[in-house]
Amino acid sequence: MHEASIAGGILKLVEDAAQREGFRRVTVLRIEAGQLAGVEARALRFVLEALAPGTCLQDARFEIDEPPGQAWCLPCGATVTIKQRGDACPLCGHYQLQATGGTELRVVEMLVEDD
Repeated sequence: MHEASIAGGILKLVEDAAQREGFRRVTVLRIEAGQLAGVEARALRFVLEALAPGTCLQDARFEIDEPPGQAWCLPCGATVTIKQRGDACPLCGHYQLQATGGTELRVVEMLVEDD
């Protein structure tokens, strides 16, 4: 479960921001984990909730957006939506797709409370 290391990295990023910016706690943490990012959103939420007690994420609400995968098909030149890497183009059936979206994994927004 690599979501545990990802959640640990997110916690470190948030705690570093809290120290640098001087806020006490995060009330809402919004994350974007695209469908092609290789992250299971439910597992990530579970690990974040498990790590949160005693940190600035304690009692935070975690919102995880999962934008769909987008790819450009080399043979037909279309931009298409795909559910996972390795899918065929839904328009022409070829497998020569270049991912162009839905690969993101990032903290999008934090609502915080000051000291």
